[in-house]
Amino acid sequence: MQLNGKTALVTGGTDGIGAELIRQLRAKGVTVITQGRNADRVAATRADGFEVIAADLSTPQGVKAVVDGVAGRTIDILINNAGAGVDHDFREKTPDLAATDSTVFLNFNAPIHLITELMGMLKGRSEALIVNVTSGLAIAPMAGSPVYCATKAALRSYTMALRAQLKDTQVHVLEVLPPVVDTRMTADLTGGKLPAPECARQIISAMERGADEANVGQVKLLRMIESISPALVRRFMLRF
Repeated sequence: MQLNGKTALVTGGTDGIGAELIRQLRAKGVTVITQGRNADRVAATRADGFEVIAADLSTPQGVKAVVDGVAGRTIDILINNAGAGVDHDFREKTPDLAATDSTVFLNFNAPIHLITELMGMLKGRSEALIVNVTSGLAIAPMAGSPVYCATKAALRSYTMALRAQLKDTQVHVLEVLPPVVDTRMTADLTGGKLPAPECARQIISAMERGADEANVGQVKLLRMIESISPALVRRFMLRF
């Protein structure tokens, strides 16, 4: 896709990967509308010259706020980037079901709702793009993060089926599978983390070349091993 002159709606653009995405997209000539839920980060992103819809996508009301916020606008690109993890480890404590439910909605339901609400607009464009950000953990889950892994695996399955549905339309569907990226969400994790600017760069490169799937950073290696022995990858990842 030629990005210059397009308009993109990017969820979760006030922090982490999303914050890098909106800056790099703007540098490519894209008009960016983004969404965030933290008041301070929303204000900071607006101060940087971005249009930001303040909304919490872990609720249906938040999705409605975003849809209402782009009403009457023309959207060429929808990037479902917003996501979060949640503590859900019975080895440590009983999980909080309210937090679990809101995370499931944010990571899985919200992208489906936004795609559904905006599909008519996207189909009306000469070319359009839906980008769903899943995770390398959609391939093989970690024992300590079952809800996050399950929602990303569900979004991966949805994305693959959606791409098949839209294959004869002008709406292309791209899945992005990042590794552990150095963001606020992963601050407590040790080990190698991909810098957020590099993750965003690889995502945008995949958008420009019309890829179906973007395996970012170390996920390329994970996918290679998984193609040889899915069971080996699962056994290894479930140790964590």
